[in-house]
Parts: sequence; C-alpha cells; structure tokens
Amino acid sequence: MTGIAWPDGKRAAVSFTFDFDAESVWLALDAGNAGRPGTLSIGVYGARVGVPLLLDLLARHAVRATFFVVGRNVELYPDRVAAIIAAGHEVAVHGYTHTPPGRLTPAEEEAELVRARTLLEGAGARIEGYRSPSWDVSAVTLDLLQTHGFRYSSQFMDDIRPYRHARHELIELPIQWLLDDWPHFQLGFGQMHRTVQTTGAVEALWMEELDGIAALGGHCVLTMHPQVIGRPSRIAMLDRVIARVKRAGDIWIATCAEVAALAAAQLP
Repeated sequence: MTGIAWPDGKRAAVSFTFDFDAESVWLALDAGNAGRPGTLSIGVYGARVGVPLLLDLLARHAVRATFFVVGRNVELYPDRVAAIIAAGHEVAVHGYTHTPPGRLTPAEEEAELVRARTLLEGAGARIEGYRSPSWDVSAVTLDLLQTHGFRYSSQFMDDIRPYRHARHELIELPIQWLLDDWPHFQLGFGQMHRTVQTTGAVEALWMEELDGIAALGGHCVLTMHPQVIGRPSRIAMLDRVIARVKRAGDIWIATCAEVAALAAAQLP
C-alpha cells in the first residue's frame, strides 16, 4: 500500500463526514414512504435538530467537517445548507434524490449529478467531491465524475489509505460500514429485530478502529448522518471522540477535500 506523508509529521489523518439526507433516504428506500409522514419525520429530525446540534459541536471544537449533501435539500432546507456553508465546512455531492446509481440509467445518473452540483454551487458551495447514495456505484459513475471535474470520491471500501483510481485522475478516500453510524444505530422497516447499539459500544468500536488505522499511517473516515448521530446521547459520544482525537496530538483532522489535495500531490 502506498503511504501518504501527512502534514507536520502527523502519523495519520481523520475526517469527520456527514451525509445530509433528510427525508430523501427514506423515499429512496421505498417510494411508498411518501405517504408515511411518521417515517419521513426521522429525516426531518436530521434537518431540524441534528444539523444545528452538529454545527454547534463542531464549532466548539473548531473542527471543519465534510457534509455530503443531497441536492434536493437545497430546495427543502436552504437555511440548513446555508448554515453549513457559512460555518466553513466543506460541502460535497450526495446525489440529487439519494437514488442509488445502480438503479439509474447512465443519463439519469448524470442528470442527478449535474442537478445536485448546480444547486449546491448556487448555494455558495465549492464542490470537489462526491459520495454515492448508499455507497452504490454504477459502471459509469467514475467516468461521470471525471467528465464533470470532480477531484475525489469517498465510497469504496478497499483500503485504509487514499489512492488514485486506475484510468482516472480521481482520488478515492475509502470508507467502511464499521465506521458508519447507520448500521449501529438506525432501524428501518423489516429490521425491528435488530439491536440498537449503545453509544459506549459504538464509541469503543470506532476508537479501536481509529487507533488501528492510525498505527498503520492511514486515513480514518467516519461517516455519520444528522438524523442518526444527531440524537442527544450520540452527540455527546461524538464530542468525546473528537476530544480524544484532538488530545492525541499526532492525528491530522482534515476535510475530505484537504486530504484529497494532499494525496493528489503525492500519488503517482
């Protein structure tokens, strides 16, 4: 594996990322949810309560994060998108309707990509990155990202360090379900048999994996959702995680765009 020389002698890097889906994720999971306001209210919570709590927490820690935003939220929650941008966080594309690319034709996928980017740039964001809805990638996703000038993506699970995609200029910032809040905390229809994890259990999992990645000089990408991590007990957990990373002193906390720029300068 090709290593990255992190800034200022740091031994590893961490990015705190948030997928701002709101109701779109529930509509993409099942179109029938459009008639289920109770289900959609889970996503509404993320916009109404989760985003403000996260912005307050990040401000207290003086940490810049990356928000992968569904383009539709520029239309539904313009004030929340504006607040994210005003706080100095990076904004990246997360589709327009959160429809997984594998369920779209190439033309539909491109239309979603362009529409989301246009809306986010119109809101004042500088767009460099992309994360596919549900981490689902089609046969043309990387080609479309290359064509439309994206610098990086964050959706593959095949490494712990940034790498450059073959036959593309794109930098990949790998993710992992282990480091995602959704499988640990979020229930859905047909999943009520699952156990919602305690914050203590997830905090231990995340810190063990972060420590392991750091020992190998890698890049730890935490993927979170305002409607999931934005519950009060989980905000407190994230507060502890950020504080511990900062206390370590030898881990670079950076946005995805910052990591991608560093990797692009070093990788062949």
